[in-house]
Amino acid sequence: MTFTFKSAILAIAFSVPVSALAAPVQLNPANPQPAASSLTPGLAVLYAFPGDVRTVKDAQNALKRKSVAGAPLAGLSYDDNSEGDPTLTSDKATKVAAAISGYIKFDTPGTYVLDFLNNDGLEISIGGQVVGDYDEVHSCGYAGEIEVAVPKAGYYPLEATYFQRKGTACLMMEWGPDSDGLELVPDSAFFH
Repeated sequence: MTFTFKSAILAIAFSVPVSALAAPVQLNPANPQPAASSLTPGLAVLYAFPGDVRTVKDAQNALKRKSVAGAPLAGLSYDDNSEGDPTLTSDKATKVAAAISGYIKFDTPGTYVLDFLNNDGLEISIGGQVVGDYDEVHSCGYAGEIEVAVPKAGYYPLEATYFQRKGTACLMMEWGPDSDGLELVPDSAFFH
């Protein structure tokens, strides 16, 4: 095999992670910023209980037809539960669709790496940008890291559609300065 300048460039290009090449996704803070005194800890959630749910679209359709308010989520820190345990704050273990809304507070501006663990499906946006999308039935797994730019400290709107079909359930969010420094986002960062 002949080593050329072109093959050296290709070797370098394929050894650098794609996320390192992409610019961070720019998040938009809530405008206007909500007054801290008007917020409650946790995230608001609406539930629907469809006969079957296999995609985020199925979950969204079920939530449009009939949804009920659930007890607020403490945050996005729901570790993989045992089969038969309730999903999130609902009283059901399976075939659960959830519309989650509120704010996440970033205490400092800068660049963050985010990742989500979910079982089953999740589509989540923060600051008007989709930051997590894992739309299939699966065991508790990562949606995939995304690098985001937080232009200023404060509250950022959060909207998510989540579903759990059968088996166990999980929904967690991690953040950090880079892939090696990811930690579970504390419940104290979420409000509605």
